[in-house]
Amino acid sequence: MTVAPAPNSSRFSVVPLDSALAEQLSRWRYEPPFDFYNWSSWEVMQQLGLEFGDPDIRNRQYTAVLNEEGLFIGFAQFFSLLGVVRLGLGLRPDLCGLGLGLPFVQTIVGEALRRAPGDEIDLEVHVWNIRAIRTYQKAGFTITDTYERTAGTGGSIEVHCMSYLPTAY
Repeated sequence: MTVAPAPNSSRFSVVPLDSALAEQLSRWRYEPPFDFYNWSSWEVMQQLGLEFGDPDIRNRQYTAVLNEEGLFIGFAQFFSLLGVVRLGLGLRPDLCGLGLGLPFVQTIVGEALRRAPGDEIDLEVHVWNIRAIRTYQKAGFTITDTYERTAGTGGSIEVHCMSYLPTAY
């Protein structure tokens, strides 16, 4: 498998996720089975202080990804653990399946490397999300663990932990 390097891509830019963009993000709706990734309403997220609905969490962890025209195409979360940056990310639903995934992920990896050059980078992905897993593998991620994780619905879901290991290829 050929792995594309984490570029300093000029195709996309990473900017702060302000409240207006966060509100837009909360309205994105994915089709089944990807509807699992839909957010609560902006009002609920703000009232409960959920994820980017909390201004402090949004400012510390979340960014928006813009295309060349400055349009909001995706988001990234950079969650710092001890020596690890755990990524969360999402491409706007209407842009999924159009071949933007690899440069989108590469842009986010490049930002993670810039923010924490000595840290490992990983992410969690649902085992059924083959489309995302393939994209992450092309970007230099390898499945390093598989486990059950509590889901927002109160149940559990099986996820892969994937670590960024571009030299493993």
